[in-house]
Amino acid sequence: MRKQGFLLLMLVLAASFKLLANEPTAVWQGKASAVSLTYDDALGSHLDTVAPQLQHYGFLATFYVVINSAHFYQRLEDWRKLAVAGHELGNHTLFHPCNGKLPGREWVRAEHDLSTWSVARYQQELQVANTTLAALDGRTQRTFAFPCGDLKAGETSFLPLLPQYFIGARGVESGVNLPKQTDPYMLKLFDATNLQIAQIGPLLDSAKGSYAIFMFHGVGGDHPLNTELEVHQALLAELARRQDSIWVAPVVEVLASMAKAH
Repeated sequence: MRKQGFLLLMLVLAASFKLLANEPTAVWQGKASAVSLTYDDALGSHLDTVAPQLQHYGFLATFYVVINSAHFYQRLEDWRKLAVAGHELGNHTLFHPCNGKLPGREWVRAEHDLSTWSVARYQQELQVANTTLAALDGRTQRTFAFPCGDLKAGETSFLPLLPQYFIGARGVESGVNLPKQTDPYMLKLFDATNLQIAQIGPLLDSAKGSYAIFMFHGVGGDHPLNTELEVHQALLAELARRQDSIWVAPVVEVLASMAKAH
């Protein structure tokens, strides 16, 4: 009798562990983890270098677009093609406003200095950027990325505005996002600036059972925050090698899947 009780306990524990191990697969399209590749500021390298590499591997990504970027408004048809292919055009505002009073922010133009803005003005920034993107891609759902990681206009948080316009937002805090513990409006990330090839495997290993977001700016040297071209290529190749266990998708798709599962 005691032996039967022990066996029953082992069966219950095994079933429990199996359920725990399988829980993320219901969230991430049958995979153990999810990864989103995100690219900020609407740069030329995103269209000319990143997009062809993504297409080669069949990956879809999120491009956080600054509407006032010359590489955006001068190449609208190229961005439209990205959206048609299934990539997300995320909102990164009209003018990339940041708090110019913080150290190292001497580059912030006076008219784009968040420390002087009201929340109402920031709301207009979000609205017009969303309207512009919707005119380009026809979509009603998208996500947001905080320029410079700033969360206030003047002295007031604009975070309460976000659910009106987005299903989630990528922050700047480092880390992974766990099922049922993730704030969709403050998603954590891995900053890929100066990423090294030797770091790729360990980073992906550390993200098992979670949702990881990689943040890129320049790829190949067209931005001070840069990821070397061969490193970007190596990351995509490693993600392709792990496709049986990692779902690679735009942020908007992963958040929609997580919301549906819960």
